[in-house]
Amino acid sequence: MSANRTTTPVVWHVGRHGEVAGGMTQVINAYLNWPFENLKVEVIPSRDGSRGVKALGLFFRAIWKILRLRGRRNRDAMVIHLSQDGSFVREGALLTLAQLLGFGVVAQLHGSRFAEFSRRYPKLVRFVLSRATYVHVLSEETRAIVAQTLAPERIVYIPNAVATGRPGNKENLAVFGGGVTYRKGVDVLAQAWEELQAESDTDPTLNVGAWKLVIAGPVIDAGVVPESLRNAEFVGALSHQALMDLLDRAAIAVLPSRDEAMPMFILEALARHCCVISTPVGGIANVLSDGRGMLTPAGDIQELRRALRCAISDDEARAGLAARGHASFADTFSANVVYPKLAKLWLSIVNRPRAGNLSQKRNFQGMTGE
Repeated sequence: MSANRTTTPVVWHVGRHGEVAGGMTQVINAYLNWPFENLKVEVIPSRDGSRGVKALGLFFRAIWKILRLRGRRNRDAMVIHLSQDGSFVREGALLTLAQLLGFGVVAQLHGSRFAEFSRRYPKLVRFVLSRATYVHVLSEETRAIVAQTLAPERIVYIPNAVATGRPGNKENLAVFGGGVTYRKGVDVLAQAWEELQAESDTDPTLNVGAWKLVIAGPVIDAGVVPESLRNAEFVGALSHQALMDLLDRAAIAVLPSRDEAMPMFILEALARHCCVISTPVGGIANVLSDGRGMLTPAGDIQELRRALRCAISDDEARAGLAARGHASFADTFSANVVYPKLAKLWLSIVNRPRAGNLSQKRNFQGMTGE
């Protein structure tokens, strides 16, 4: 970057960082790796997957870092990444600190269970989010929830985005990527896959035996999958790059979650020309509706089995879904399209000292022409 650090605004992202499973981590990592114009992106890690004393130490180091940066409050901005439960309390405290020090602050909301959390703790949610200059939401569902607390002009919907992939030749692979949990529907996927194998025993035209299911991710809920599945492999936790390499080869990506916000795995699969099968939870329906993917009811084993059977046995249908999904991704969810909007949002809060000073706020949608 040609401008030096003292004149180029720095947008500090506070949240989970490192080679750690979870969509929030991948969002921040993607920001760090993108060549934004007219600003610099840096991270203040507030957690890294550790627990106990180490996790507490990381939190206090984040406090110290924000305090040390207070002299740049009129030149830089803070983006605080929050989800629910402990994350909302921990990162919410850091958001409040940054606002009290005079930074313009964006609260970026993640978390599949934020809706439930906000119903249980409405006063806490209102207290924390009211300190932000803007609240950045990733789905219309979350926008509706936040609108119960904040004025609409302080809520900005910008979807998650990823860089375009470089897929190679597709193989007969169906890939799941994420934590191996009940919430992610891995139990439903395992049962649907097992029933599909049994169905192929009596109907050889399905050709299921030529396909392989790969489940990638750390096992969090023990017992959600059987000890063995035919034509399946459990590869455990992978690095993010290894998972992307797997999606480059996969013809099908499947994520039968029971709840989500806006999972990066869906966008990463679309970016790599996969036929995507998922559930209409969180922001997923907005991404995969109208023939851009296949949606099955959360927890419905039979509907997931039928979707997998269709994608495996019908080459033309599978290719059409993958093509439409990728075209929609390129138009709406690619980093080339989304990241300039993010940069405009972040730069709009530079030199905005306090979230409570409503006279300094303008409608961000009006600023961007959206």
